[in-house]
Parts: sequence; C-alpha cells; structure tokens
Amino acid sequence: MKAVQMTAIGDPEVLVVADMDEPVIGSPTQLKVQLKAAGVNPIDSKLRSRGVFYPDALPAVLGCDGAGVVTEVGAKVSNFRPGDAVWFCDGGLGGAQGNYAEYTVVEEVIARPKPAGLDFVAAAAMPLVLITAWEALFDRARLQAGQSVLIHAGAGGVGHVAIQLAKYAGARVFATVGSPESAEFVATLGADEAILYRQQDFVAAVAGLTGGRGVDVVLDSIGGETFRRSILALAHYGDLVTLLDPGPGVEWKEARNRNLRIGFELMLTPMLADLPEARARHGEILDACAALFASGQLRAHVSQVLPLAQAAAAHRRLEQGHMQGKLVLAIND
Repeated sequence: MKAVQMTAIGDPEVLVVADMDEPVIGSPTQLKVQLKAAGVNPIDSKLRSRGVFYPDALPAVLGCDGAGVVTEVGAKVSNFRPGDAVWFCDGGLGGAQGNYAEYTVVEEVIARPKPAGLDFVAAAAMPLVLITAWEALFDRARLQAGQSVLIHAGAGGVGHVAIQLAKYAGARVFATVGSPESAEFVATLGADEAILYRQQDFVAAVAGLTGGRGVDVVLDSIGGETFRRSILALAHYGDLVTLLDPGPGVEWKEARNRNLRIGFELMLTPMLADLPEARARHGEILDACAALFASGQLRAHVSQVLPLAQAAAAHRRLEQGHMQGKLVLAIND
C-alpha cells in the first residue's frame, strides 16, 4: 500500500510517500479499514518537528484522524462487517500506525459508524477536534445551559466545533478571532460575539460584554500570555481549560483569589496510557456528535483538501496558521 512516512525529525520534507505492507488484523476484536481520508491536526506537525512519543519509532506514519470502509473483521467483532463506513481517532503518535496511508487496523471499540450526512473527507476532519472540544467543555469545565464561555481561536479546528457544542448546550458564546472574515465565520456557527484580538483587548472586551463579571468558562488552545490573561477574563468560581502547558510565569495568586478551577485537556491520553475505558468514552462522544450532525446542530468546515501524496504541503499550510476549520488528505479517490 501507499503511505506517507515520517523519515526523520524536521521540516515537512521529511514526509515521504513510500510503499508498505498492508497491515493485518492482529486480534479478534480488530477491523481492517480502507482509508478514504485522513485529518491533519497540529499534533501531526508538532510530532514531525519535535519527535514522536515513542523511541526508535521512525519511520512512522502520522495522522490520528481517519475515515474509511471496513474490508475485514476479526472473529469477535460484532458491530461491523465489511462494507461499513467508519470514522475514528487512532494511531499516528509513533506507536500504532497512523492514517496517512491507504489501509489501517483499528479496535472495534474505537471505530464508530460514520455519520450518514458526512462524506469521508468531512468525517476524517472531525474526530480529534470533536473529542477535544467535548471533553474540554463538558467533562472538564462542566459547561451548563445559561453559562457564558470564551473560546479562543474560534475559527480554528477545535474552536469551530467548540462554538457549536457550546451553543447546543445553551451557553452564551464569545470567540476570539484574527480577522473580520473569521468574525463572520464564527457568527455563522452561532457565536454571540466575536472579539478581534488584534484590535481589542479580550479581557476588556469580556468585561464589557458581561457587565464586569467575566465568563464562566474559558477554553484556551493558544497558551502562553493568552492563558495567563484568561485568568482575568473569568468570573469567580469559573473554569479555565487549556489544551497546552501554561509554561512558567503564571500568576496563580489571582486564579486562587477567584477560586478558579484549572483543567487540562489532552484527548491523546487514552492512547498514550492505554486506557480502554477512556477510549470507549471517545467512541461515545463520536456517537453523540453523529446525532448532532444528523439533526443539523453541528456542521464540519473543511477549508482545504489535498491528496495523500501532498502531505508535506498540508503541513506547510497548517503551520502558516489562521486557517478556518480543518485540512484533510484525500485517499483512494
């Protein structure tokens, strides 16, 4: 089969198209899937430029997100059969094979039926960002109807689905964006207010929008100074959930004075720590989101689709930043 291998740590040029043996089912609970598309996420480019999670794993196939058609099932698989369309988040961290390839093997508990209303490209774009946003908002921050939430980088991959999930939950949603075009985009997703962070101080903007109270929840996908200043945008007893390491220099006194709850969200943990129950939880989240796609309460935005052989170009585009929604590699067209 054709696959894109990360041959070394470095620039996008280390991603090389290669011929590999097709993976084979190794346990009775696995499925073999012919991949139709693979999502491209920031974690992919970070692993490429900094190194994968496992020693001596190169060459490695990146790509956590995948969607495709089941071609073979293990003897104990009960929920799928050949011909079924599936989506999932699995592999691509340097251990199990990722989805920049024509075929992969995945455990039944991880795969889920692809939403009927999504094509393979849209389905492959969504699992990692949906699980991240859902866990951050509902499992970490415990977002409730009537609360307010500030979502940083609202036009991005995680941000654009987090806005929709927060609106589904009945929250008032503010989103930081970098351009008027992105402000218009997040408005179409349901954001009540877009804050142009290059022109406005988001802390002051939130204070003005909430009568000085602050928001109940902040979802931070930027880190650094944005994380530190988000403390000032929160109401007392609020929740600050970050996808990143806050780093040094955080003034925790103000967070303590406000009695904030600080949460960390890394949806990769169940893969890295081999936690079957948590991986099954990811499948439940995808099922819940599939129902939202079916009801029209959730939509996927794919800004660009490139063929598998152009994975390096996809990484270059991703690293330019300021992209609305997601970027996807099309496979087996």
